[in-house]
Amino acid sequence: MQRQDSLWLGTLGPPVKWAMIVSGAAAAAMALWLIAGQVWRADPVGMFEMLRPEGRPEVPLMLGSLAAAMLFAALHLSDRKGAIERPPTGPMDIVALVMSRLAMIGIVCVVAAMIYEVAARYVFEKPTLWANELSLWIAGFVFLLAGLYAMQQRSHIRIYVIYDLLPRPLQKAADVVSVGLIWGFFLCLLWGGYGEAVTKFARMETFGPAGDPPLPATIKPAILIVIGLVALQALSNLIADWSRPPEYHSALDDIDETEIANIRRTLED
Repeated sequence: MQRQDSLWLGTLGPPVKWAMIVSGAAAAAMALWLIAGQVWRADPVGMFEMLRPEGRPEVPLMLGSLAAAMLFAALHLSDRKGAIERPPTGPMDIVALVMSRLAMIGIVCVVAAMIYEVAARYVFEKPTLWANELSLWIAGFVFLLAGLYAMQQRSHIRIYVIYDLLPRPLQKAADVVSVGLIWGFFLCLLWGGYGEAVTKFARMETFGPAGDPPLPATIKPAILIVIGLVALQALSNLIADWSRPPEYHSALDDIDETEIANIRRTLED
């Protein structure tokens, strides 16, 4: 059955939801198994082993089920438009919405890692060696994906003082120049950073501290990939907005009526 407010999944919505539930349950079961192993196994699997799974078949199963749960959760959550979100206008918008849901899940993961670290450090007096590094690792991807989401939502910082004074043809010309500058930046970044990104990924370069996660090996290629998606999203925005009537902006545009209504409802309750 297709949900009435489905944005893009349509009849695939229910199967994706069930895939999210099943993969999430599998990831939770594997996590409980590994946590229990900290007590009864002679060689328990910790975060160090999670990054180096050789000879540990349960680690790929855990990581695979976790990745599947996050992917299907992002697909499911992206099928519903938020109260203040712009509706998608093309395929790139769908990609950006899915990536934004991954970023939102990433924020939850960072908070969970920090709560675990605080409890382990101050309650059990057994601080971890990996919580801070894992938080930095996830936060790097969150910031990158948030930039893509901001581009899709047209919520990045723009100065309209001169733009609003221009007739629509000149506004279009300004938009073309802006997109051209974004593509110029991406191509320069690709030309200057592609070789280094490939080298870091090929040797799986690590961060260096105790946990030694492969931050450089993953963040560096992710920068090139996500900035490329941002450039494609900017081009998609240009095409989608080309035939729109001119828009004029004021300070009132920054007022979020939906958020104000939610705050009032919270105070009343």
